[in-house]
Amino acid sequence: MPPLYLEQSLSTQTAYAQLFDAALGAEHVRGLSDLQGSFNAKTVKGRKYWYFQYTEPSGKLHQVYVGPDGEPLQKLMAKKDAPSASSALGPLARSAIALGGAAVLARHYRVIRRLADYGFFRAGGVLIGTHAFLAFANMLGVRWGGQDRTQDIDFAHAGKRLSLLLPNNVEVKTNEAITSLEMGFLPVSGLSGKTGGSYLIPSEPDFRLDFLTPLHRGGDAPYAHPQLHITLQPLPFMEFSLENVEQAVLFCAEGAVLINVPSPERYALHKLVVYGERIGAFRAKSTKDLAQAACLLSFLWDHRRENLDQALTDMLTRGKGWLARLKQGAIALHKAYPELPAAEWLFNATSR
Repeated sequence: MPPLYLEQSLSTQTAYAQLFDAALGAEHVRGLSDLQGSFNAKTVKGRKYWYFQYTEPSGKLHQVYVGPDGEPLQKLMAKKDAPSASSALGPLARSAIALGGAAVLARHYRVIRRLADYGFFRAGGVLIGTHAFLAFANMLGVRWGGQDRTQDIDFAHAGKRLSLLLPNNVEVKTNEAITSLEMGFLPVSGLSGKTGGSYLIPSEPDFRLDFLTPLHRGGDAPYAHPQLHITLQPLPFMEFSLENVEQAVLFCAEGAVLINVPSPERYALHKLVVYGERIGAFRAKSTKDLAQAACLLSFLWDHRRENLDQALTDMLTRGKGWLARLKQGAIALHKAYPELPAAEWLFNATSR
């Protein structure tokens, strides 16, 4: 069996670590220099007052009052011309790519970057699916044996559960962010005529954005999140991946963006649980589920076995439905990757 992962060089791992630290710092110190705008003065009754006019990522102009002219305000205005904290991310991203880091496709980066600019990840949004798998490679300092590429981008949010933790004044105009990209994304309607949790470009139906959330008491009807301004599609077993999320950075030659991703351990086990849920046209994705789980489990068994064991212990306490599906995935994994130690470990753990 060919190796499921290969460790990156120390220089590649260091480049990613530097990029991650810079992206984390930029997120924490975002200020005036990161906004596209300018100061404008108005004179009222002989006194000068300053306003800041800036452009949202959507292209809308806004003008906010800053204050009367004076020394403190002049110091604030001087900071506008200082280099922004995010200006260093582009060169660092290109350096990471040159050293072998795994980059995301440019147009996918632009979508994820725009949602980040609108605050989706700061409000608890999580990037899942193959883009998270790509992020794991850089996080863990490896190259996967088979590089998966996908045209769809999957996002998740805890939905109603996290709504209780968000202040009432927190709003993320997610739908506006997607529209502002001007890439041709349109919301997909379900059989009931109501908008579901997906967007696609009609001329490129494979280029799709999906917004998911854990199944709740209201059933699997799409949930229109009042603060995120996006519809989320509930799915069973999703909550396991949204606990103990981690931060990572995705990048391409244009720049880098800080994101939230599931923990690798929970992502891998979740892939095995949903393996048996793939039916009909989605059955082809089950092979990718197994491949991603195998790659991650191979690394985690070698380097983070204690974390993996803790995640499995949690999953095994969640009830018969969870165990039955995990067992089905473990059997398929053991059959497809019989030489993988973690596959045998899971097969034995679910067969007791």
